[in-house]
Amino acid sequence: MTGLAGTIDGVIGVDAHRDTLAAAAVDPVGGFLARTSVGADAAGYRRLLDFAGARVPGRRCWAVEGAGSYGAGVTAFLRAHGERVVEVGRPKRPRRRTGAKSDALDAVRAAREALAQDHLGAPRRRGDREALRVLLATRHSACVAKVCAINQLKALVVGAPEELRAELRGLTTNRQVVRCAALRDRPARSLEHRMTVRALRSTACRIQLLDAEAAELRAALDRLVAAVAPWLLELPGVGPISAAQVLVSWSHAGRLRSEAAFAALAGVSPIPASSGQVTRHRLNRSGDRQLNRALHTIVLARLRDDPRTRAYAARRRSEGKSARDVRRCLKRMVARQLFKLLERLDRPGVELGSIW
Repeated sequence: MTGLAGTIDGVIGVDAHRDTLAAAAVDPVGGFLARTSVGADAAGYRRLLDFAGARVPGRRCWAVEGAGSYGAGVTAFLRAHGERVVEVGRPKRPRRRTGAKSDALDAVRAAREALAQDHLGAPRRRGDREALRVLLATRHSACVAKVCAINQLKALVVGAPEELRAELRGLTTNRQVVRCAALRDRPARSLEHRMTVRALRSTACRIQLLDAEAAELRAALDRLVAAVAPWLLELPGVGPISAAQVLVSWSHAGRLRSEAAFAALAGVSPIPASSGQVTRHRLNRSGDRQLNRALHTIVLARLRDDPRTRAYAARRRSEGKSARDVRRCLKRMVARQLFKLLERLDRPGVELGSIW
């Protein structure tokens, strides 16, 4: 989405919080017009729309800070009423010791931030995309909790009484979990032994529950991705989790202005790092790191299974590229392929193998 110059009569900046929304209207050159504060509920959204109609009755744009979190409700409401909404990051505050800070000032800064940008970000859509996002986030939480529980189980085994430690330490992680979940208290044992058994059993049962939860969420993601974009799963190296993350980060056609912008969002756009006689690019460590991880997973799967990818990697290594540089190049190529295919979602007859 391009800048706002010459296309609007005013901008309404919104600083969103859990219970309140602070809004401020500015003219096309950033001059302050008015401000208000409403509740973050349906009635507050309607009051906010009335405020905008009174202060900026013509062509207007809404600049919402946190459109994917606290501002999600007002963003969905405004878009449902045909309003133009853009997403802005946290507005820059004055670099001085006495720089003022309030919700009303942040709303003004959000509006002026939108006016100052050449390229504006459209809020991500809800619907299928939001369904994928919440499933991904919940599954990720379950996986992280499972790893923490496994680490706790390992620590308990290390510090367990000798009899328990000797019984468990030679087993694989999966067998340790099964054995610990089946442990039973023995009244004849010492208090330390009985409480350690109880802790091991409780931790192992938690691991099994988290594993079952992650598997259930993975199955739901499989079904949803197969319903939304089944062709994505036909691409080499793309599994349900990676496909879901790509769809969540991309959101919808037209949100990103080019495949270069998609690569920058994914953190796979090369950054110049030349000096003197050396001309090179380095890895990009910014952007959406979850999307970057998905692309990295796709590249590793292709390096393992896809002959064309292995041939490309061998050719680039013969040119003097390091393994890291080869992966960077491959991630950039995958980002280009995915973006071009995603932007054609509404077009029939897309050839999946036409872009490599």
